[in-house]
Amino acid sequence: MDETAAPWARSLLRTSLRYAKSPLSPVDVVITGFTDDPEKVEYIRILIYHILHGRDIVACYNLVLSVVLAGFTLRHFITKRRDQRRWKERCCSPSSSKQADKPASSSSSSTLQGIQSPPDSVKLDVDLERQPLLGSAARPNRGSLSNTLQAWLMYQPQPVPFINRTLPPNETSLFVLAYVALNVFFQFFQSPLHPKYFFAFADRIGYVFIVNLPLLYLLAAKNQPLSFLTGYSYESLNIFHRRVGELMCFAALAHTVCFVAWQVWCCPAWLLDGNLWDFLTGQRNLLGMVALIACGLLYATSLASFRARCYELFLARPYVLASLAIFLVDRLVWRRSLKSESFTADMEVLEDGQTLLLSANWSMSHQPDQPVYSWLRYSIRHGWKPMDHVFVTIPSLGRTHSLQTHPFTIASAAPRHHDAPEAGTPQHAWLSLLIRARDGFTHDLLEYAHSHSNVRVRLDGPYGSPGALEMLRACDSKVLIAGGSGIAVVFPLAWALAQHPAPDDAPGRRDIYLLWVVHSRSHLSWLPQERLDELAEAGIQITIPGPTAEAGRPDIAGYLAELGTRAQMRRQKLGVVVSGPDNLNRAARNACALAVRDGTKIRLSVEKFGW
Repeated sequence: MDETAAPWARSLLRTSLRYAKSPLSPVDVVITGFTDDPEKVEYIRILIYHILHGRDIVACYNLVLSVVLAGFTLRHFITKRRDQRRWKERCCSPSSSKQADKPASSSSSSTLQGIQSPPDSVKLDVDLERQPLLGSAARPNRGSLSNTLQAWLMYQPQPVPFINRTLPPNETSLFVLAYVALNVFFQFFQSPLHPKYFFAFADRIGYVFIVNLPLLYLLAAKNQPLSFLTGYSYESLNIFHRRVGELMCFAALAHTVCFVAWQVWCCPAWLLDGNLWDFLTGQRNLLGMVALIACGLLYATSLASFRARCYELFLARPYVLASLAIFLVDRLVWRRSLKSESFTADMEVLEDGQTLLLSANWSMSHQPDQPVYSWLRYSIRHGWKPMDHVFVTIPSLGRTHSLQTHPFTIASAAPRHHDAPEAGTPQHAWLSLLIRARDGFTHDLLEYAHSHSNVRVRLDGPYGSPGALEMLRACDSKVLIAGGSGIAVVFPLAWALAQHPAPDDAPGRRDIYLLWVVHSRSHLSWLPQERLDELAEAGIQITIPGPTAEAGRPDIAGYLAELGTRAQMRRQKLGVVVSGPDNLNRAARNACALAVRDGTKIRLSVEKFGW
């Protein structure tokens, strides 16, 4: 064995990988002065070629992602433009002037037992889990193959047995599988699988990890452009953030295992330098092990079971620098400097004793006419849109809480000028947050509220996507379903639809339905009765079935099935927004899926709880 082989080979390998600008062919490397063994020289040549060629292949990964994003962006803006055109057509409809002066329907009320609205409304007092998916409502004939495919994509499977893990809808699962398949393709495409070139295979796994770093941080940033480009809210995109993180953790582990396997079994004897312990304790490998442990800890603390128990604790060079830049711009420049405002907020502990109403009001700030400045400096002081949320920081709770930010959906109606620019800029804004006490921050805030009536808060935001409201306005019939504190998401949408409708949605003929499912009667204090009365007076048909603790779960599937059948008979498009716990969301999604399969035109937006 040539005792000088290992040092010269490793030195040449490092030099080639550091300075090479493009993949090398086996004959492009001229090696002289190192060794007289042509086989070793040829081996190093081929190994360098495979490593650099693999890195060039993986470098195209983000280009492919950009093309995919461009496709989603094009689809979103086409849909958005179509919805806006539909909204304008409805506003300019000749029949609108004939309906504008009609009085509100006297059949609408917001009593606990539900509305007296349509004579054939569904009785919502049965156990959801024991009912067929569409209850007893009659089904129309099954639709086309296209409808069946759309229904399958919309359908959400039952949780995984035994571990009770909630599954996403089929369309989300399919997209996640496509993402994983893309990464597998870049890992194996023209990758050498012969054991003696296993070093190149392990190196490519490391590059797969690195090229996903910018995507991971982009999906984690609250100010990500992806929401604007695709129309999906941060909450909807969060599942992809988690899947990207999980794939990266797996890639980091596989990278480590493959390099250990290379050192133990695949590396030629003449290229070895010391034993396995020497390999593991080398400077570069120690740093790699630290990174692997960090990834493992991040993955463990991101698990839902860990987050539920320990909520507070949870809180290659060009790619790493890009990720760091995204993180710093989001956290330091945007969120801390441009988007953060401080207010004195009132606190009220509601009837159930576990929910806090935090509210603040202020005079609206006038925005400069410069579009760039308005976009950069836009904060909660200038208003918000339905379904927006803010990050709350309360330094008064202690040093630890002064460094934490906690997201909450804005439960009050958005200022008028966001929904109707022609109405002018309002003079005042009223903001309310419904905060359910659990552990950590929310528990401490509830205890603080028992002895204080107000507190100084810092609000970072607003953040959100107007896609759901735009979708509802483009539909003929609208259905809003809230489960418990999901009313914080649904009420602002209902208010926007009630206060700024299309002219052909005049009171007395609006097909707008609001269903609010609560667990106990005390939860009704979360939304003042006068707000519900105002919605009912505006023509929204409100149903609040008996609390589930008393009457069991309502027949969500039957409720949607009847409305879907009615919309199909009238040749209407039905828009559905649902926000609640997983069981309610899944029941509503799957009811919509079957209605789509049967030919009903439905557009659905699901805003789930959790983070």
